[in-house]
Amino acid sequence: MSVDNLSPTVVKRIIKEVTALTQKPPEGICIIEKEENICDIQAIIKGPEGTPYEGGAFQIKLVLGSDFPVSPPKGYFLTKIFHPNVSNAGEICVNTLKKDWKKELGIEHILLTIKCLLIVPNPESALNEEAGKLLLEDYDEYARHAKMFTKVHAVSTLQKYKLLTKDKNDTTKNKDTKNDIPNTKQIKSKPSNTLNVNKKRVADKKIQKSNDKKKSLRRL
Repeated sequence: MSVDNLSPTVVKRIIKEVTALTQKPPEGICIIEKEENICDIQAIIKGPEGTPYEGGAFQIKLVLGSDFPVSPPKGYFLTKIFHPNVSNAGEICVNTLKKDWKKELGIEHILLTIKCLLIVPNPESALNEEAGKLLLEDYDEYARHAKMFTKVHAVSTLQKYKLLTKDKNDTTKNKDTKNDIPNTKQIKSKPSNTLNVNKKRVADKKIQKSNDKKKSLRRL
């Protein structure tokens, strides 16, 4: 989808939402910035703890239609995953992206919904029939398959997620470090000043002792 196919109002809305998500992303979600095409919305979702997807991360993509936000975007997993609601081609089946869609819903809501889908799959609307059947009949076997896929495909994406979040949290990256560089002249002058003060104190003590000795002689 090209920006040219969207109205200026929609483009402005997308920019605002993506900027907000970049500056303050939801927990476990990281937006991949695509400055060359703001309609290419991609994100990485970290596998939630306590699920078969823990230990991995999954890159997803939202495809906006020309009538967005009247019609919902389509969602795809770019990282392979064994999940009832994700087809072998990566297409996501979730009601928020279909019958429950409202044009007021934003990109953040969609990403959070997909994350929730990793926690609570819905085998009743399965795109992956094998995963849906295993989830209903043999959860342990379903979990084993999902963990295997996570280990093979999603661990490398987790490293990418960590790098992206590290860069965004690294506030010193673009910081002007000139003010942080110590002034070598000041550093050198401090010991010198301290030495001069000590020398002066010693000299003062010698003068004091000499004066005290003269006073004592006078008394004699």
